[in-house]
Amino acid sequence: MNVVILAAGMGKRMQSALPKVLHPLAGKPLLSHVIDTARSLTSDGKASNICVIYGHGGDQVPARIAADDLRFAKQEPQLGTGHAVAQAAPLLDDSVPTLVLYGDVPLTTSASLQRLIAAAGRDRLAILTANMEDPTGLGRIVREAGEIVRIVEQKDASAAEKAITEINTGILIAPTVQLKQWLSTLSNNNAQAEYYLTDIVARAVADGVPVVSAQPDAVWETLGVNSKVQLAELERIYQRNLAQKLLEQGVTLLDPSRIDIRGSLTCGRDVTIDVGCVFEGKVSIEDGVQIASHCVIKDAHIAAGAVIKAFCHIEDASVGAQSQIGPYARLRPGTALAEDVHIGNFVEVKNSQVAAHSKANHLAYIGDATIGSRVNIGAGTITCNYDGVNKFRTVIEDDAFIGSDTQLVAPVRVGQGATLGAGTTLTKDAPAGKLTVSRARQLTIENWQRPVKIKQ
Repeated sequence: MNVVILAAGMGKRMQSALPKVLHPLAGKPLLSHVIDTARSLTSDGKASNICVIYGHGGDQVPARIAADDLRFAKQEPQLGTGHAVAQAAPLLDDSVPTLVLYGDVPLTTSASLQRLIAAAGRDRLAILTANMEDPTGLGRIVREAGEIVRIVEQKDASAAEKAITEINTGILIAPTVQLKQWLSTLSNNNAQAEYYLTDIVARAVADGVPVVSAQPDAVWETLGVNSKVQLAELERIYQRNLAQKLLEQGVTLLDPSRIDIRGSLTCGRDVTIDVGCVFEGKVSIEDGVQIASHCVIKDAHIAAGAVIKAFCHIEDASVGAQSQIGPYARLRPGTALAEDVHIGNFVEVKNSQVAAHSKANHLAYIGDATIGSRVNIGAGTITCNYDGVNKFRTVIEDDAFIGSDTQLVAPVRVGQGATLGAGTTLTKDAPAGKLTVSRARQLTIENWQRPVKIKQ
């Protein structure tokens, strides 16, 4: 199957220098959603020939979405949808049908398109249509004796035709040889002075090619984006659909309207997610996890029974079973926490491994560190891992106790069972099982008086 995706429009109402089809929906360009759907139409995940028609924004579109299975054709100037599809004609395989999709219509499902493809077979023109209560501005499907005979655009429609509620979504599939022939005969003698792709319907009727239709499972599948308002509306539809699937799988969402998934989110049983959480990239959550409000979690794995308290940021990290994180904690890339690890409020962990039952309950920075089991890290502790040029590693062995306000100047090792007194600046290895303290001697100055402000 050939797939032609029209993505050349300017999108003036977007009020942006970014081409319309590159604006993000759920963290991914509109056009990428359409391409992914096209790939899903075959068993191997790739359509036989996908051609993207670009124009506005120059090479931004092919540069952003380039892939081995994509081909590109430039439409310049933009003279309508028929003219756009014609730009792909040299790239189309005549032996298979051609499906036409739109880069700014991101929510069409594979199931609805498969229904359309089945209706077309190998020798029919099939159009995806929808019935709308208010079809204003959309092309109408004109039927005679129940058969589609033509499509009329709003600006060219008579009063009777404007009363029709069955609309053309623009998505269609046609035999490629005939499609090329019909495109070559299009005229721009209309109110828009454009070459309408919809005019091929009348050509097909004249040639005796059956024109059939299929309808999507939901009208929102056919909605396009022409403004930031419409983009926001589709974002909510998309997120609502994802939330519905999670609810059906048994996930507890305290407010399904206040969750954003910008990638893939898989959840086990008895997972609870509070309001305002954002999931990006690939996130997996095991059984019994609780995620409090306003957390941002990206490319992360949360093991069973973990509790993520409010306002945490977790990126490219793994959290062990029964661990407790936050509130206001940050796990940066390369963080790997074992079971029952506590990372408390205002603690940041980066590129570090923390073994089971260790704790850093507040106000600490752990960077480029390997931390053993049952380690306690006091408030105000930091690993000094960067000398301005290179990063160095800190190793803290099992059962060590790190007193508050300690600086560990890497590379440095704290031995098993060692204790560092509060306020220590550790520049050499601390031996196992011993107390190490690095402080200035405490002095009390007799007869000292606090300065008094001098009167002017």
